[in-house]
Amino acid sequence: MFSSLRLAALASVSLVFASSALGLALPQKRAQLCNGHAELCDRKYGNVTFLGSHDSFAFSGNPFALARTQEVDVKAQLTMGVRMLQAQSHMNNKELHFCHTIAAYLHKVKRFLDRHPNEVLTLVFTNPENLSVSDVWKPVFDKSGVTDMAYVPPQPIMSRDDWPTLGEMIESGKRVVIFLDQGAESRTEPAVEFILPQFQMLWEDKFDPTSATFPCKVDRTAGPLAPNQQLSLINHNLNANIFPIGRGILIPDRLHSPLTNGVNSILDHSAHCAQYVEDRNPNFVMLDFVNVGQGVEAVNRLNGFTY
Repeated sequence: MFSSLRLAALASVSLVFASSALGLALPQKRAQLCNGHAELCDRKYGNVTFLGSHDSFAFSGNPFALARTQEVDVKAQLTMGVRMLQAQSHMNNKELHFCHTIAAYLHKVKRFLDRHPNEVLTLVFTNPENLSVSDVWKPVFDKSGVTDMAYVPPQPIMSRDDWPTLGEMIESGKRVVIFLDQGAESRTEPAVEFILPQFQMLWEDKFDPTSATFPCKVDRTAGPLAPNQQLSLINHNLNANIFPIGRGILIPDRLHSPLTNGVNSILDHSAHCAQYVEDRNPNFVMLDFVNVGQGVEAVNRLNGFTY
C-alpha cells in the first residue's frame, strides 16, 4: 500500500512538471459555491439578482449626517452580502475621488475579492465630468490590481442572455464587472475593454424616488438593445423631500428604511418592473442603508432561495 501511494504521488508530481514544461494549463478546480450558493454556479450572470449599495462610499454612523446613504463602510457592506457597489466620482487635486480617493476605495474592494475567491462583484460608477476612460480611469484600476480580475466581454455590447455563468467567471478569474455611466461608449480615444458603457447594457428606473410605492418605468437607457434585452437595475432607495418648494431638497429617508428595505417592498418594486423585462427579476436591487431591513433575504427570494 505504501508503494502504491508513493507511485501515485510521484505520478501527480510528474504530471505537474510535465504540464509546466509543455506550457499546458492545469484544469482549475470548479467552484462549489458561487456568491454563497451552489445553485448559482450554473446560472448566467444575466439571470441573477444582486444586492446593490447606492453611494456605497457615503457612510456615517452619525444620525445627523442627513446626506449619508449608508451607515456602514464598504468592507461591512461586502461582508453582509452586497455584490454591487455604486458610487459617484469627482476629480479633486488631480485624483479621482468618491469621499476619499478611488484608489483607497478599490484597495478595500481588492482585498475583499482576494479573501473571497468565489464571489462575483459588479461596480457601477458615475463619470459626471466625462473624464478620460483610458487616461484617468484605467490607471486607477490598474494600480489597485482590479484590472486583472475584470471581465472583458467577447463583444462590445452584451445582451442579458449573452453573459457567462457565475461559475465560468469565477473559474476564469475574471469576476469583476465594471460599468461606467458615460465615457466608456466613446470612440474618440483608445478603448478600455473592461470598462463597459452602462446604459448600452444596463437600464435603470427612476432615480431619486420619493414614492414608497415605487412605480416603475424605463428611465435611463441608451440602446441599441431594447430594455428586455438589457440588464436592469431598480433604484429602491427612498428619498424624503425636506423642502417641497420648487425642485425641493431630497435626502435619503432613513426613518422609513426598515419598511423600504423590507422583503415585501422590494418584491413589489421588482414586480412593477417585470413588464419591461419579460417577467424576469431585476439584476440589481440598489438600496440605501443596506444594513437595515431585509435586503439580503429579498434578493435571495428573487434568486429562488427561501431558506
